[in-house]
Amino acid sequence: MDFASILSSEINKKRKTIPSTSASSEAEGTTSASTSPPPKKYLKRSELEAQRAAAYLAEQQRIERERQEKAAKKRAAEAEAAAEAERTKQKRLKLAEERRARLEAQNGGKKKDAEDETGKAGDEGGKNDEGESMTEEDAIKRLRELGLPATLFGESQVSRVKRLRREERKHSSATPPITVAPSLTEEEMKIDLEDVTANPEKVYTQLDVWFRLVLKEWKRALDGRPDSIKQSLQGRKAADAMRQADEYMKPLFDHFRKRDLQEVVFEKVSEIVVEAQKRRYVKANDVYLRLSIGNAAWPIGVTMVGIHERSAREKLHENRKEGGAHIMSDEVTRKFLQSIKRCLSFCQTRWPPEDPLQLMG
Repeated sequence: MDFASILSSEINKKRKTIPSTSASSEAEGTTSASTSPPPKKYLKRSELEAQRAAAYLAEQQRIERERQEKAAKKRAAEAEAAAEAERTKQKRLKLAEERRARLEAQNGGKKKDAEDETGKAGDEGGKNDEGESMTEEDAIKRLRELGLPATLFGESQVSRVKRLRREERKHSSATPPITVAPSLTEEEMKIDLEDVTANPEKVYTQLDVWFRLVLKEWKRALDGRPDSIKQSLQGRKAADAMRQADEYMKPLFDHFRKRDLQEVVFEKVSEIVVEAQKRRYVKANDVYLRLSIGNAAWPIGVTMVGIHERSAREKLHENRKEGGAHIMSDEVTRKFLQSIKRCLSFCQTRWPPEDPLQLMG
């Protein structure tokens, strides 16, 4: 065969296959068109918002499911921890009961003797019958009533009970006996300045009773106020001032009981009370100023302003040269002297003077 015949036969073959392939492609196109529509080239804003809202709701549902799963796990863990604590408590109580039974068996079943022996052992080492059977809640409650920390670092139940016993013994031994001030009438409370040197025992008693009377009247006046005034800022400040004065004057009452107040302070405080009983509060305030500050000049600012020495400058350090300290340098003395001044301020409102000029500013 020549080249022309071969070429013509191949062309005829191609002509026969092309229509069949085009027909098959058309059939496939119609099938795909019938199954799914072609993708859109553009989307509406409403369609985008709907897709975004659906994605947001799905994310929120996933977060909620995770939160509920975590909460369920946490509740299960808490329940397990509570059950474990209850089992530990029951085990501790069971061990305490077994220990008590062993102690009773060792003492031949004599319960009274066993309690006495274990009580003595508890006083010595903190391992008594009551201490062994004491629950953790009771020990913590009694420690907090004493104002002590409930649990120390690394402290066990037995150590806590030992510490409770030790602090209770210390507290019972350190509690001072309650001293009741003698009751005096209004005439018996009036102080005579001649008795300060002649009969100081009587003056100490009169001072003690008079200051306790003032504090009692002060507290009664504050308790009698309306609730609206009590809850206000000024009302709370007044109550705090009264409580602070009562606390600061406890050392003064101790001095009254021991009769060991300094001579200068004793004389001036007696004079203050005499003036206050006569309702001469200005004079009482002057005595307080002489006691707390004194009559000596105070160095205010520069003491040497030239080549010449100022007059009475040697009085600035006169008390220091004599080796004495200022009366207000002692913190305890300063506090109860300030409390005496607060008592004077209350007295002039509780027992006002007949002469308005005797009111302190």
